[in-house]
Parts: sequence; structure tokens; C-alpha cells
Amino acid sequence: MMKIFPKIILKRGKEKPILRGHPWVFSGAVAKAEGDLSPGEMGEVYSGDGKFLGIGQFNPRSQIILRLLTRKKETLDSSFFRERILQAAILRERELKGKTDAYRVINGEGDFLPGLIVDRYGETLVLQCLTAGMERLKGLLVDLLVSHFNPKTIYDRSDVPYRREEGLPEAKGLVYGKEILGPVEIEEYGCRFRVDVKEGQKTGFYLDQRGNRFSLQKVSRGKKILDCFCYSGGFSIHAGLGGAKEMTMIDSSEEALERVKDHFALNHLERFSPRLIKGDAFEVMRGLETDYDVIVLDPPPFAKKKGHLPGASRGYKDLNLQAFRLLKKEGLLFTFSCSHHMSWDLFQKIVFAAAVDSGKNVQVLSRMGHPIDHPVNLSHPEGEYLRGLVLRVL
Repeated sequence: MMKIFPKIILKRGKEKPILRGHPWVFSGAVAKAEGDLSPGEMGEVYSGDGKFLGIGQFNPRSQIILRLLTRKKETLDSSFFRERILQAAILRERELKGKTDAYRVINGEGDFLPGLIVDRYGETLVLQCLTAGMERLKGLLVDLLVSHFNPKTIYDRSDVPYRREEGLPEAKGLVYGKEILGPVEIEEYGCRFRVDVKEGQKTGFYLDQRGNRFSLQKVSRGKKILDCFCYSGGFSIHAGLGGAKEMTMIDSSEEALERVKDHFALNHLERFSPRLIKGDAFEVMRGLETDYDVIVLDPPPFAKKKGHLPGASRGYKDLNLQAFRLLKKEGLLFTFSCSHHMSWDLFQKIVFAAAVDSGKNVQVLSRMGHPIDHPVNLSHPEGEYLRGLVLRVL
């Protein structure tokens, strides 16, 4: 027998986003609720005229009161979640085998598992349960991940502020296997990195920039590179293996710059003596001379909320203006935004304004975004956050 779920009934007309495939229901769209809507509980959603729309995970403490898992009347048991995980894993294993042993296994809404992130670093999996629903299923999810991937370790990095909006405390620690005693070594298109999965940014590494780093590697031969907000040196290591002539790297963290040195040694790039500058990239760039062939701008998110966009826009414009000033003729700019609220249109307008103010003629060579292991549900554009442009200065 099918389980009798609690349910919500939407206001008339509010079912349209779900009918178009969007996985979220906002609390303001709900006309009434029936049954126990405790955080993380499974439940059904119906239109105002009584039409069944799907089953998802409730959280009345969140503005997003329900995250849809299926639009069918079906049993959401271990078999259901095993199939979703398998579907996600097949894509990665087919496309990335032999290229890297570090990638995103499950990308939340993009893999139709809202609130769940799983990243792989060799034989270590890093888990993030961002919602009450996925937190409630954590034990089941760990068992399924162990069954399919047979990892040595699964580490929980659900230590993110977003969980507060779900009424959850931050969580962190070993949930399966061997304790992690130090950095985990990974390979990415021939580059080696050591990843601190316990304390590093995000789950330890910026996996979403992998394809873009490799693109830099292919155009770096003989070039003088400036890597701003370099963190642990991902872009610069690719540039070094691509045959770059000289590199300058800027980051505000001394610890990050120490990791850069380690990564240069790990990749046998001793022939380089990279210029490492600790400081604010905005200020450092103003004091540099104009002679770079390639500049990388990969700043942290400036607009974590929609209200931050005006200030973020000024910051992005200033950075890109300085980059255009520092580039040689025929120079390339790899410029990125990872701010969720920064649309493609706005980002390109900001970069255009910086180009105009610089007095340079600039071509767009390509757009860059998420790699294949960060798929986006076409009906959930909020899942797209990484935007990048490769520009050529004439």
C-alpha cells in the first residue's frame, strides 16, 4: 500500500512553475496544508483544483516549503534514491574516466536530488546535506554511496551558513570509513593537487573550474600570466604545465600561497620562480606594470544576496578595468563571476563598460561555465551560477 503523505494545496494559478518542471514550492504559494509538515518529512503537493503535482520534502521553517523529488505517485524508498545516484554516477564515469579522479558526483537540483551535494576526491567522498529533507536521509544516502563507490572515506562538510535557513545547525565530521589524516592528492588533466577536504573552501577544491583551467593550459605556452585570487594555484599550475614563461599570483591568504608553493613542487615545476603576492587584488593590480599576456580574474562571490548587486557590479567593473589596463596587445582575459544573482546579461554589460572605460577594443572569444559534472536542471535556472568570458584585447 502507498503511504499516506501529508500534503499542501496551492493557491490557484501557483502550480504553473511545477508544471514547467521547477522543483521548488515557496511558502507564499500555499493555500492550506494537511497533516504533519515537520522539517524533512516527505509529502505531496496539489494544485488549487485538486490535481496531483508531485512528491517532495517539506520544511515549513524555510521559505522554500517543498522541494520536489518526483512528479509521479511512486514509493520514495532506497531503490528510488539508488537509481538517482546511479543515474548521476553514470554521466561522470562515462565522461571523466581517465581525465580526473576529482569531480562532483551529485549536484543537487541539477541531478534531481535537491539539497544534496557529493564530491569525489580519489577514494574520498565529501557530502553536503543542505536541506532538512536530505539531512533526515543522511544515513540512507551514506549507505547507498558506500554500496556504489566503495570509498575509503566519506566526510561530511555540511558546515555551510545556508543550513540555518533550513533550521539546521552546521555539521562536519567523518561519517564513514578511515579518518582523514592530511590532504587528499588528486589528478586533473595531468596536474596534481593536494586537497584539504576538512578545512578547504567549498568541499576542499573548486571543481567547477576544472574545464576552464584546462582551457588556460592550452593557450599558455610562452606567456606571462597574472592569476588573481589564485587560492591554491589551480589556474597557474595548468598554465605552468602548458608552458607558460612567467607567472605572478595574488591572494589575500598566506596559507593559500603556501599551498601554491607545494603544488608547484608536486607538479615538478621547479624551473618557475612564481612571483607570489599576498594582498588585496584590487590594490595590488593598481601597482603592477602593463605587460601581461594572460590575466585570470576568479574572485569570490561579490553578490551573495540580490541587494548586494550594485556594490558587486562596481567591484567587477573595477577588476576588469584594471585587467584591461595591464594586458598587452593581443592579450587574453579569463574573467569570471560565481555570484548566483549576477546574470549573464549583467555580467557582460559590466565587462563591456570596463572595456569602454579602458579605451581598448575587446573581442569575446568564448563563454565559460560549469563543467559536465555540474549539470543544471533546465527548469531550474537558479542552479547556474558560474559565468566566464575569454576576451582578447586588440
